[in-house]
Amino acid sequence: MATDFRLKEQLSALTDRIVDSYQDIGSINHLGHCPLPSTSAVVEIINDLKEILYPGYRRRQNLHLGNVTYYVGDLVDGLHDKLTQQISRALRYDYDQKHGEDCDQRRLIDFEARGQQEAIRFLDSLPDMRRILATDAQAAYDGDPAASGLHEIIFCYPGLEAVTVHRIAHQLYRQRIPLIPRMMSEYSHSLTGIDIHPGATIGPSFFIDHGTGVVIGETCEIGTGVKVYQGVTLGALSFAKDGEGNLVRGTKRHPTIRDRVVIYANATILGGGTIVGEQSVVGASVWLTKSVPPNTMVTIETPSLRLREAS
Repeated sequence: MATDFRLKEQLSALTDRIVDSYQDIGSINHLGHCPLPSTSAVVEIINDLKEILYPGYRRRQNLHLGNVTYYVGDLVDGLHDKLTQQISRALRYDYDQKHGEDCDQRRLIDFEARGQQEAIRFLDSLPDMRRILATDAQAAYDGDPAASGLHEIIFCYPGLEAVTVHRIAHQLYRQRIPLIPRMMSEYSHSLTGIDIHPGATIGPSFFIDHGTGVVIGETCEIGTGVKVYQGVTLGALSFAKDGEGNLVRGTKRHPTIRDRVVIYANATILGGGTIVGEQSVVGASVWLTKSVPPNTMVTIETPSLRLREAS
């Protein structure tokens, strides 16, 4: 089909209109000389970290004790540089949000040095992170008779994938790094269908079975040895507002789940004051907004089934 150049001439005017909107609607564009963290760089960091946390399963195989030190050392060196750059960008962004982009004080702050300090602090957490992830993988094996072994779980289980990225993002969240933890959690959400806010505190030996549709809120606290099935929501009951009608932030809005609790499919547990006691079981499709003591089974009444001959 031949190109109609008279129509194509309209593209220049359209471009001008789009650019004009950047001034009229400044809330959803970022223009300037201070770049934000890069989504592609953050995803690359996640993938590099998974190479370190689970060596031999992904990009590089044929690893052994004779070459793994060189390989991991190269990854750590590269991650130091990538994390430093992305963290420093996030810190600068956070400062600008709080103090304004034109603040003269910003010129006196070495965001690159602060980014490097936080990158080193994060990398230092990786050995302990591996120890916790080993308990998560073992919990998946112990909790799923369909699993043939830890290799299958590491390769195939979306629950472990989501928990792995969460433990990465949560460490950065604890270090008060802006933006990047949430970018990581939403990337994981897009891959697995499991939505875990990086602020959620999750103990070791955590297993999400199947996983699709699980939602875990920012201030949720989960103990040791908890098992969660698909469709579970650990959310907020309501959102408090101040005198001007603005949402009150920084309060506990999501439930506390004590050790060795099992929560079955599509259960919904809401509220910052809601506590599920140790070794309790929350049945499928339960709606729970109040605390329950330890060793409690919470179920809904079995619905009555109506059977009739098919026509």
